[in-house]
Amino acid sequence: MEYFLQQLINGITLGSIYGLIAIGYTMVYGIVGMINFAHGDIFMVGSFLALIVFLSVLALGVSSIPLILVIVLIAAMVLASVYGWAIERIAYRPLRGSFRLAPLITAIGMSIVLQNFVQLVQGARVKPLPPQITGGFKLMEHDGFTVNLSYVQIIIVLTTVVLMIIFSLLIAKTPLGRAQRSCEQDAKMAALLGINVDRTISTTFVIGAALAAVAGVMYLLYYGVIDFYIGFVAGVKAFTAAVLGGIGSLPGAMLGGLLIGLIETFWSAYFSIEYKDVAAFSILAIVLIFLPSGLLGRPEVEKV
Repeated sequence: MEYFLQQLINGITLGSIYGLIAIGYTMVYGIVGMINFAHGDIFMVGSFLALIVFLSVLALGVSSIPLILVIVLIAAMVLASVYGWAIERIAYRPLRGSFRLAPLITAIGMSIVLQNFVQLVQGARVKPLPPQITGGFKLMEHDGFTVNLSYVQIIIVLTTVVLMIIFSLLIAKTPLGRAQRSCEQDAKMAALLGINVDRTISTTFVIGAALAAVAGVMYLLYYGVIDFYIGFVAGVKAFTAAVLGGIGSLPGAMLGGLLIGLIETFWSAYFSIEYKDVAAFSILAIVLIFLPSGLLGRPEVEKV
């Protein structure tokens, strides 16, 4: 029971990171109807930006860890948002009216560009960060096995929940959210009604990139090791989470992220770790057979 509880905590933490990345996927798809396959690499760039800012702030003599974390989080979100905005302007806006595969191919190209850019600038070796937030709670202990809930895990889960609530309210209650939902339903009609479609789409890319940067900061704090390739792996997992939960649904993206994290963690704990990805994708295939729109997705209605 203790081992199960520990893996449950680990799975929720990992799933929260996947969920944050998946929200960016599902926001872009919900409005533009296209998958931004460079989104995972924005997550990777955000983690590298966080590491650079962290080390720079430490070099300036700032010693307060909470202050450093706030500075790192804000800086990573702002700088990653610039990357997200640039990707939309370069890879998506010029191809918005073309056939659907063109932006997809361009997004894959942007993913490769970002990977190689970071590899050239930062090197191919992993970049470590010593643990900055230590300690936690000892929940229970039995036969020498201790169930721990670390402060980092609490921060990751609480950050994910808070951001999920904020962005759900933003889409449901604010003028920006109404503009996004209008563009999702009919971009041409939204433009005729006075909505700036280009600005709405750019803002969505910026928000998605900021969320990916938050996930990058959380990943850096949790694992303490990053490299230029983590964006591809995490991006594929987060895309799987978005599809599993129902792409286009923010709660679905978060639910899918949690499920992928739990599946990976429990499979690695009780079965062979080499097949954890096989287990995750197998569950995705089974779910889509019976629920083609995902767990919380809505069937697409063809407009005529």
